[in-house]
Amino acid sequence: MDYVTLGSTGITVNKNGFGALPIQRISEGEAVRLLEKAYHRGITFYDTARDYTDSEYKIGIALSGVRKKIIIATKTSAVNSIVFWEQLETSLNMLKTDYIDIYQFHNPTFCPRPGDDSGLYDAILEAKAQGKVRHIGITNHMLEIAREAAESGLYETVQYPISYISTPEELELVQLCADRNVGVIAMKAIAGGLITDSAAAYAFIKQLENVIPLWGVQRESELDEFLSYQETPPALDDRARRVIERDRAELSGDFCRGCGYCLPCPAKIYIPLAARMSVLMKRAHESLYLSDRARDSMKRIGDCTNCGHCREHCPYGLDAPRLMRDSVDDYMKLIL
Repeated sequence: MDYVTLGSTGITVNKNGFGALPIQRISEGEAVRLLEKAYHRGITFYDTARDYTDSEYKIGIALSGVRKKIIIATKTSAVNSIVFWEQLETSLNMLKTDYIDIYQFHNPTFCPRPGDDSGLYDAILEAKAQGKVRHIGITNHMLEIAREAAESGLYETVQYPISYISTPEELELVQLCADRNVGVIAMKAIAGGLITDSAAAYAFIKQLENVIPLWGVQRESELDEFLSYQETPPALDDRARRVIERDRAELSGDFCRGCGYCLPCPAKIYIPLAARMSVLMKRAHESLYLSDRARDSMKRIGDCTNCGHCREHCPYGLDAPRLMRDSVDDYMKLIL
């Protein structure tokens, strides 16, 4: 079993993080069963967020009895200190705990610092002094902010999309964090489902010593897949390298990562599906791109008014309306 120490936190965990965003989509009973199985099979790192509806609540139900044996990272999307305290107290209640191991600012549009107008960093310092927060982290989809946080000396962990299709500049962030003794939490380790070879994904992340990957788990089959890699970690061998080279060629350039920061769409299009439909039809299981939500969103593309909301909020600067239009004809042929 592989382990990782997250920078200056001193936290050492199995290099297999449970990404708990997807469990908001399943029943409480299903989620509890997955979480308990993950724990009993050796996973000790659980990442969630206040914005993930009932994800924190489900973790609290399933794992509060083993609280001292696990690491919980959650997030606040607060933009001021008043909301910060409200969200922190709610998270503590939902998780059935009196402390958060790693409390992260959730994709802020700036890097919170002591004394700034938001009051966020001062609030998190006070929460740490009270023992409600043990370590301070930040998540982001914007490389500039993630790099600023790593260089600031204010953050013990940085969460950022890291996978084998990351750009050289993004992988430089991993090295910067290693140099600054900052732990890296890799979200989107399978690129929001666009990477279909999880063994190659695991093997790539395994070589990054200061990185823990988060695997978004919604089905038991997905959990079993990653649990199997604990006993027999995949190697970054010739087969894995061929997969990585192929995927880098196919997924280079503009593609939607499915982060969802473009939402809500005024035309009620579920952009994270519609904007990457051309790729999903080639790479994903049909249950994703033929879902009722996908069908409805693709039919609504004609209602797009080019209002600019998605472009303004996309952390990658993508032209989502163009991406949606590029694939709608092929999609409609598929479902008709």
